[in-house]
Formats: sequence, C-alpha cells, structure tokens
Amino acid sequence: MDKILQMLKLQQSLNDATNGIGWENGITKNGKPIDWRRCIYLECAELIESYPWKHWKDIDAKPDYENIKIETVDIWHFILSQALADYQKKDLGTPEILSQRIQALDNFSDFSKGHTNKQADYYAEIKIVEELISLLFLNSSTEKTVEAFFNIALMCGLDLKSLYTLYIGKNILNQFRQDHGYKDGTYLKIWDGREDNAVMQNYLDKNPDSSPRALYCYLEDSYPKE
Repeated sequence: MDKILQMLKLQQSLNDATNGIGWENGITKNGKPIDWRRCIYLECAELIESYPWKHWKDIDAKPDYENIKIETVDIWHFILSQALADYQKKDLGTPEILSQRIQALDNFSDFSKGHTNKQADYYAEIKIVEELISLLFLNSSTEKTVEAFFNIALMCGLDLKSLYTLYIGKNILNQFRQDHGYKDGTYLKIWDGREDNAVMQNYLDKNPDSSPRALYCYLEDSYPKE
C-alpha cells in the first residue's frame, strides 16, 4: 500500500468536509482565509515548547518526546494540506504524482526504513525544527518543505509506518471533533481527566492494527456523556 498517497487522500477528504470543496484556493466554505504555512510554523512553535529550552525555567527538565511526536503528526496534517493546495493551484499534478515525488526525496529511503537521526543534544533538534520554519518564510517548494519535515520525523524517532499509524489516529480524531461540535466550541477536549489526544494514543498503543472505523467507534464510546 502507498501510505503517502493514502494519507494525501485522507487529508483531501477531511479538508473537503471541514473547509468545503475548493478550499485549495485559500478560502473556507464560511469565507475564512486559509494560511497553511502559518498553521505549520505555529505547530512547530508548539513542538519547540515541548523542549526545556528556556534558560530561566525548568533547567533540569527533559524533553517531552511523546508530545513531540504528537506535534510532529499535527505538522504533517498541515504540510499535506499545503502540498495538496500547491499542486492543484499550480497545476503540478495529481495526488498520485505528488506521492511519487515525495517518495523520490533524498531522505525518504531513511524515513521509510526507520533510520532515526537522533541528535547529540536537544538544542540541535530544535535547530532542525527551525530549519522548516525558515523554509516556510521563504515560500520554498513543496518538496523542500516535506524533506525538512522528514528530518524532524527522523529526529524524534518516527518512520513511515509509525507516522502513518499516528496520522490515521489523529485524522479520525479530527473527524470526530468536527462531528461533535469542534467548530462551534461545544466539543469537550478533556475526557475523564485526560486530553482526547492521550485517549486516542492509548487506544492505538494497545490496538496498533485497528481500523479507522474501529477507532472512531471507540472514541464515540469513550466521549463524555452529559
């Protein structure tokens, strides 16, 4: 199975449902402008906040690598969205062609085989995240942006298989949120003292081969009842 293409198609479907057909042109069905690059660099900032980088606070703390992985998956959602929008607006090719070009990137082989790129210290890891942010402000190509993302994934121990599993989980969670009042502010993000991300992650840890439908049903059963 082409996992990259599968994720592109799932992201297309989620964006179609959430933002309306034609979202690639930068406007939602409700008339709000879309800025995927802003989404990406703000998620990068949240990832960096998972490191104890502040010289004046928590100087002996350790990075929260579990949350770093979750933030990395959030970044991937927005990168997929930016890539899909770029390829459609600029007439660069179909999602199938986009998938092929992503898999032709220099670091995709390491990423697909699970070759991690752990850095000597977490300040060096933060620099890798900041390289992606720099590319965003330079309006770099889809390919360069994805390549920079793979460097982040490799840095935090994600490979194609684990990213795919987490992406499917977060994609279904995002669909669940939309179906349960996320846009109008009625959605409950804390379930019995745990954030919904943690509930989803715990289920996938115990059921790594779960189908998207089974995960959605589990979330439905676990959601706080009034």
